[in-house]
Amino acid sequence: MTASTDSPRRIVVVGAGMVAHRFVESLLSRAGDVDITVLGEEGRRPYDRVGLTAFFSGSSPDDLTLEPAPLQDERVSFVGGDPVIRIDRGARTVTTRSRNVIPYDTLVLATGSYAARPGVDGADLPGTFVYRTLDDVAGLREFVSARSAQLGRPLVGTVIGGGLLGLEAAGALQGLGVDATVVQSSDRLMSAQLDLAGGSTLRRLIEAKGIAVRTESRTTRLDQDRSGHVTGLEFRDGSYARTDVVVFTVGVRPRDEIGREAGLAIGPYGGVEIDAACATSDPHILAIGEVAAYEGRTVGLVAPGYAMAEVAADRLVGGAAAFPGYDDSTKLKLSGVDVASFGDAFATTPGALDVVYADPVSGVYKKLVLSDDAKTLLGGILVGDASAYGSLRPLVGSALGADPAAYLMPADGVEAPTGDLPDEAIVCSCSSVTAGRIRGAVHEDGCADATAVKACTKAGATCGSCFTMVKKIVGKELTKLGQTVSNAMCEHFDMSRRQLFDAIRVSELTTFSAIIERFGHGRGCDICKPAIASILSGLVGSHVLEGENATLQDTNDHVMANLQKDGSYSVVPRMPGGEVTPEGLIAVGQIAKDFGLYTKITGGQRVDMFGARLEQLPLIWQRLVDAGFESGHAYGKSLRTVKSCVGSTWCRYGVLDSVGMAVKLELRYRGLRAPHKFKLGVSGCARECAEARGKDVGVVATENGWNMYVGGNGGFTPRHAQLLAEGLDDDALITAIDRFFMYYIRTADRLQRTAPWFEELEGGIEELRRVIFEDSLGICADLDTQMARHVEDYEDEWAATLRDPEKLKRFASFVNAPDTPDPSLAYVAERGQVRPAFPEERESGAVLIAGTTLEVRR
Repeated sequence: MTASTDSPRRIVVVGAGMVAHRFVESLLSRAGDVDITVLGEEGRRPYDRVGLTAFFSGSSPDDLTLEPAPLQDERVSFVGGDPVIRIDRGARTVTTRSRNVIPYDTLVLATGSYAARPGVDGADLPGTFVYRTLDDVAGLREFVSARSAQLGRPLVGTVIGGGLLGLEAAGALQGLGVDATVVQSSDRLMSAQLDLAGGSTLRRLIEAKGIAVRTESRTTRLDQDRSGHVTGLEFRDGSYARTDVVVFTVGVRPRDEIGREAGLAIGPYGGVEIDAACATSDPHILAIGEVAAYEGRTVGLVAPGYAMAEVAADRLVGGAAAFPGYDDSTKLKLSGVDVASFGDAFATTPGALDVVYADPVSGVYKKLVLSDDAKTLLGGILVGDASAYGSLRPLVGSALGADPAAYLMPADGVEAPTGDLPDEAIVCSCSSVTAGRIRGAVHEDGCADATAVKACTKAGATCGSCFTMVKKIVGKELTKLGQTVSNAMCEHFDMSRRQLFDAIRVSELTTFSAIIERFGHGRGCDICKPAIASILSGLVGSHVLEGENATLQDTNDHVMANLQKDGSYSVVPRMPGGEVTPEGLIAVGQIAKDFGLYTKITGGQRVDMFGARLEQLPLIWQRLVDAGFESGHAYGKSLRTVKSCVGSTWCRYGVLDSVGMAVKLELRYRGLRAPHKFKLGVSGCARECAEARGKDVGVVATENGWNMYVGGNGGFTPRHAQLLAEGLDDDALITAIDRFFMYYIRTADRLQRTAPWFEELEGGIEELRRVIFEDSLGICADLDTQMARHVEDYEDEWAATLRDPEKLKRFASFVNAPDTPDPSLAYVAERGQVRPAFPEERESGAVLIAGTTLEVRR
């Protein structure tokens, strides 16, 4: 549909729900001279139907009302409580119930759907409800209160229909003190979203919440008592159940009656037929949302409706947007239980493969559906723990990576990779907001937190399931800008990292489960878990893969290696101060040659080896450990390197032994976990060849001793370190660095480098000097003791892992084929080494395939 040349264009919107609201908002942002009339059936402004259940936990109708600005625009007229009863396509007018006749240039049908009642006797008795509108839920609450008082006892309630709305309604009844039972005609709950195993897990979780479930049961009749109220249900198998209130959630039907009467084409199962431009069989009428039938289907989800609203608005201003089809992805917390389903959840794609993890004890079921070559994510089901949904949903249709099991987060601690999403990945399916749009809101629109991004882009504003991912992206972008985010750790902890550190230290708690039980709420997330893991590492000191600690670690810590963009890993042995023996270099070179790894000298004066497969990591590290190397902790929020020049040992300008000091410092602080990575540099003279003043701690030799600088870093916002002390001898220097790092670890926020932490430090450099050298806070003894314990208890993580068969079990490419190389890894030869193949090189076949002989395939 092209834009009309009339001015202003008269747009009439029939319906005033969430989709109509989105359409008006979108059109106003695109068009200038328009005259929009919105005609609603309910006597209230558009509100959030997705959040209806919040009405039972204290939210008022006003709390659920959508942003009023679009309908308050001078170009918009809103009429509530006066629904359209007739369309005159010839005259291009609509007639409302009050007999008001309104002309249009373009008519947009957004009438939504209605909640169906089954065709059984008694379905309309007093005490029977549907669960669709604010009036429905308000009436239900009032009835329960009055009827319970009348009978003098808690009510017994039944929800007929075990889908999304049914489980929400059951939770609402339970919240009202009603003893609730869900009755489902099929063999499982949420049969449209979950397979049999997922439905079975969900049933156990729902029943554990005190809600009864009855499957494969069809209601044939509702009975009434002498007062006419519903009193029981009869089932097809002849059984009977007593009930005082019944809620029907057996599906919705499109409100297409005015379209039918106007002679518009109707879909085979109802709904006004539309094309990809959201145009109906009448070129002057569009249909969007649940009333619209695209390719014969109508879907009762808000996300496709929002997508249609954007398409319709774009078309009205001459755009070429097209509806991409239905996205049935769903993530909800039903009666306190996380459930998610996305993409091809039932593996209908020919040759699709399932990767499944089930833990009936903890009530977790997870399934990923992959393409027949195990490369592409097609869909999945998550029950009991849907925390990975935000990471997985944007990856549907894309390469998943090397280890599908990593995304299932089994009990042994593997967690989904958390690398940056590509800009084109859809983060918010409700509003079709990409990761790039969210980043743009931070960098271009000046949004300073996730809430501002939500207001700007609508990401996370509807169902809220993506908001954790939105916060993660926003947090990363703000960190790049040198800013800090919310003071609270995350939605599970109201305290900052600093406050939580002190709380854990004082309480002497040693496990995440005990910490969240005492100081937080919920199950935790990929924000608070790694942060607490870091805190516990410093306070308790156990191995990162030991016991419950393993479930807390960040992506790279799970396998003690850095995940690369193609799904392989890097191996980085420690070379203290950049010093390495010829025998060590030979060993590294031979290992890299034997495993076909790409090697590079880094800015931290050590050798990185890239391209290692997951199952190869223990083999590579065994040889490195045997050659005298240990973990370089390139994967952790910990010490990376201590860079140095050759100092007085070789250089004619050197004043002090910078290499010796660098080695001493690196061996002292290796493995020290912190809120963020940190680096040191040691220069043997004022010429500063080690670039020490660009490090978190810089040490520069002078004729009078060591000068110590703090708070420097490179990266997105480079900073020069500031002079903290001059003329220190070796022991005084080490003591000062000890206290600086421990004070930083104790007081910084999560993912906060020393530079921004130092800038925010109250009292600045002078106060820091008083803390470290004058013990102004009276904590220096504690800081010294804590560092001494770290040095004494240090153990190389990879050496310890190689001695533990249980830890080694996690290093397998595939759960069901641990020795099978990942077939998704492919490389090309370049400058005498290999690098990951580009997509066009994969298509041409001129690549090296992991797990085969290293020959160029033609």
